[in-house]
Amino acid sequence: MSIRTWPELERPRERLKQCGPRQLSDGELLAVLLGNGAAGVDALSLARRLLSELGGLTPLLAAQPHLLLQHPGLGWVGYCRLHAGVELGRRFLAAPRTPGMAMTDPGHAGDYFQARLVGLDHELFCCLFLDTRNRLICCEELFRGTLDGAAVYPREVVKRALFHNAAAVILGHNHPSGSPEPSHADQHITGRLKAALGLVDIRVLDHIIVGSGASSVSLARRGLL
Repeated sequence: MSIRTWPELERPRERLKQCGPRQLSDGELLAVLLGNGAAGVDALSLARRLLSELGGLTPLLAAQPHLLLQHPGLGWVGYCRLHAGVELGRRFLAAPRTPGMAMTDPGHAGDYFQARLVGLDHELFCCLFLDTRNRLICCEELFRGTLDGAAVYPREVVKRALFHNAAAVILGHNHPSGSPEPSHADQHITGRLKAALGLVDIRVLDHIIVGSGASSVSLARRGLL
């Protein structure tokens, strides 16, 4: 049966209008994003099948294109709709709520980096550049790597901090393959960056590490900074 033949209040779009998005299941929200299924497969059935076969929402959204496109009914249009929606959500969560938002708590930076870095299949090293009152000037993605790591160069971080006239920075990167626990290499590069930035009177307030799930570790909270 096509979704159009279902009772109106059982259709995902109508349920969203009537009840709001928070009342919809993962499958229903996914069906709204996909828009259409294929011949003999409605969008909700396709969404539920994708969630079931890929093991849930997180592995579905992290899956490589070739894994998703092998599922009948998805196609490039559905894939593009899905990942455009994901990217809009990521940018919304990563954007400051107000201009010059103050990063006064490690939790603020943790939430920011989680939204920006979670789900990536490669390592990405970013810096939040802050003014003298710890208000966000901008965030830059400085170094990109493979699944196992990214090379970080203190000289480039110092150059960008001086370019933005930053008084402080918060460092952040992800561990796409696992735990957010800081490695010896993470602690070593944090020390090098702190020393290099200290030479030009720029403080390192924290280094946030985001794991493959919805978790992060603050080196400042761990007393490792």
